[in-house]
Amino acid sequence: QVQLVESGGGSVQAGGSLRLSCTASTYTSCMAWFRQAPGKEREGVASISSWRASTYYADSMKGRFTISRDIAKNTLYLQMNSLSAEDTAMYYCAARGSGCAGLMRSGEADYWGQGTQVTVSP
Repeated sequence: QVQLVESGGGSVQAGGSLRLSCTASTYTSCMAWFRQAPGKEREGVASISSWRASTYYADSMKGRFTISRDIAKNTLYLQMNSLSAEDTAMYYCAARGSGCAGLMRSGEADYWGQGTQVTVSP
């Protein structure tokens, strides 16, 4: 069992930045961020694999968000810049032991965090 604990959410004005963190209780090969806005389906934000630190971003996040991880600390990060009201959502950390292939599309992670709220005011 892997425990994931997110932090770093909060309220920010449009154009601002936030950095989310997710600390895992142990190593997993793939870690990712998802988000869910009120009344909308959960969507993949970005993922990162331990293999060559390969990253994947949803189209709307490219150029604004950066995913990274510190394997030694079992910690995942999401740097979010140029935030807009459309980024308002609960952000969830996810982990999967079998790698990142297809994770953003399927959402079939092995473990999930409790989420951290991000609110962007216009």
